[in-house]
Amino acid sequence: MDQFVIGPSIGIARVGNSPDAFYLAPETIGGRPIACDAQGQQLFDHGQPIYVDQYKDPEGRIKRQAARFCVFAVAADGSTREVTLDDPQVASLQWTVHLANKKAAWYNFQELQGNLLLGPDNSYEKVGVPLRNASVTNEQQRQQLIIDPGPRTLDGRGGVTEFSKDSIPPDYRYGSFPPAPSQGLPVNTLGEMRTDQQGRLLVLGGYGHAGGNQPITSFAGADGWHDDISDGPVSCTLTFKNGQVLNLTAWCIVGSPKFAPELENIVTLDDLIFDVSVRDLGLLPTLYQNGRYNPDYVANYRRDIEPILKRPGGYRWVASVPALSSFSPPPFDATDASPQAAEYRQAYFRLFRDPGENGFTDGQQGQLFDSDSGIPLMPLNSGSNSVSNAVLAKFLTLTRTQYFLLGQWAAGKFTLDPPAPLPSVTALDRASVGNCVGGPLCPGIEVTWSLYSPELYESPFRIRHRHDEAYYFHYGLDPQENETAPNPSVQGCEPGDLTKRMAIPWQADFFQCTVQYVNFTDPEVNKQDGVPKAPTYYAYWWPPQSPWNVLPGDLTEQSQNQSGIPSALQSIYSRGINSFSEMIQAWHYLGFITNQATGPYRDLFPYFVETERNNERFVAASVAVAGAGNAVTGADANFFNTWYLAPDPQRPQVDTRRAVPLRGHLVR
Repeated sequence: MDQFVIGPSIGIARVGNSPDAFYLAPETIGGRPIACDAQGQQLFDHGQPIYVDQYKDPEGRIKRQAARFCVFAVAADGSTREVTLDDPQVASLQWTVHLANKKAAWYNFQELQGNLLLGPDNSYEKVGVPLRNASVTNEQQRQQLIIDPGPRTLDGRGGVTEFSKDSIPPDYRYGSFPPAPSQGLPVNTLGEMRTDQQGRLLVLGGYGHAGGNQPITSFAGADGWHDDISDGPVSCTLTFKNGQVLNLTAWCIVGSPKFAPELENIVTLDDLIFDVSVRDLGLLPTLYQNGRYNPDYVANYRRDIEPILKRPGGYRWVASVPALSSFSPPPFDATDASPQAAEYRQAYFRLFRDPGENGFTDGQQGQLFDSDSGIPLMPLNSGSNSVSNAVLAKFLTLTRTQYFLLGQWAAGKFTLDPPAPLPSVTALDRASVGNCVGGPLCPGIEVTWSLYSPELYESPFRIRHRHDEAYYFHYGLDPQENETAPNPSVQGCEPGDLTKRMAIPWQADFFQCTVQYVNFTDPEVNKQDGVPKAPTYYAYWWPPQSPWNVLPGDLTEQSQNQSGIPSALQSIYSRGINSFSEMIQAWHYLGFITNQATGPYRDLFPYFVETERNNERFVAASVAVAGAGNAVTGADANFFNTWYLAPDPQRPQVDTRRAVPLRGHLVR
């Protein structure tokens, strides 16, 4: 008998400042987003999907990414077929969505402090992590810190409804939005939901608004601020014409834009959730059960190994990391399982850090070099705390399951056969979260370390709903309940729980979290007197989401006169945005890193460059770095190129005070 599910189980929408234009989320890991019309109907050309090639509208504003949810029938063999209103057996599809933003009511972000997977003594209370907006002590007033538009419901074809301040259901007395701020832009909506002509659900997030009343001096943000990031439960009542009724569930996360849509993180959110599903939720008993991995398990090369080997090479388009890209892909036939190739596989495996037993703070998180070869260990990203001196995790590791599977490959225990479907997990489930960050988690981009907590899940890849919607009409959302607490009576998530640990506003973290100077000699220290303690090593955070080194793609005389730089001269991605306040004002001027190669070999020979940057919103300048008497022209070598935001009286004002720049960059 078929099992019916919503796919993806966790859909990913992304904010944008275009008032009307949007596209559909990609449906493969590293795939292009899908083009749609103004009503959200997918576009085709001779039966083939049309993919997005412009991420901004004609006015230069970023399009939003819609999360599209479908209903699937899953057969016993894992095969799927979509169920829509066009199915003659289906009477109706009724969708309910409840997005919320709990950031302002939760605790301040303090790296790994508060993570109960590291033990009960690491709770927020025991380590003294303060609440955000701690001066608000009244329980009812703290509940009002939550942005909560209440639930919305649609059925049928072509429906639209907003999650706005003006459309809070009259009988939902807990609806709340923040007051107008003195800085930035007000948050008056968390987006909208739609149904297409087949009854599928589309969820669109907000417009990237952020507003507050205090200066921002930290990547974690500041009290008094709000943004329109959100998350929440999705449910569908599927009614058949024979009277059968099924209630199905999913979740939606609204994150910031992914500015390099086709590039993959070395550790994705799919890898993270796969790891939790294997170790805690019984996804593959042949791989892991009774607390241990099966030493005889045969890894699947395409599913388990190839992504690990190829993803570091993609970083070359968004970060200058020769120590990573020179090993990706491996300089030998990685598909050769013969004993003759074992020496190369095992040598390559030794270049990856061991994540240890808990995957956060033990293992080789503080080790930079391989002791045998003197080569930096992979991945060469910052860890989930290379910032503060409490609960350190200095360098990124693979997940424990990734690391085990890579070890099986090194031992020759792998197959080249096509991967079999995972039980009760659709391809869309993995693809959706596969385009999100799964590490490092400091805090991350879309979500953070709370997704490692098995208490959040109903089943593999599926978030448990803490309550039904009737509960929230009676009690509203809880501003302080910790969904990661291992308490049988507290299971699952409320709206806003998956994103509440993120920076507020998100632009603060996005501005500062690009590169990190990581101390690699002192196991107890990252910083000394607020400064990274030397010797340090230059590492990256999440280059596919937050690029650092890019190749500008301006090819015309006019565009280069505006950009002030020749095409393909490796440049700092955020050039011209020089403070927290400017990122809040100008994030939507940044470009997208896209593959400009065309033809049948586009994916085999990619060429990723920066496109659609609003160069007209910046001033390109030259700063003298030698005696002025030596200068000949603005292109003379004695000058250094720099960029500034162009004056714009319509830009919302934000306090310009910020953290002190260190060595030319803001470093956590």
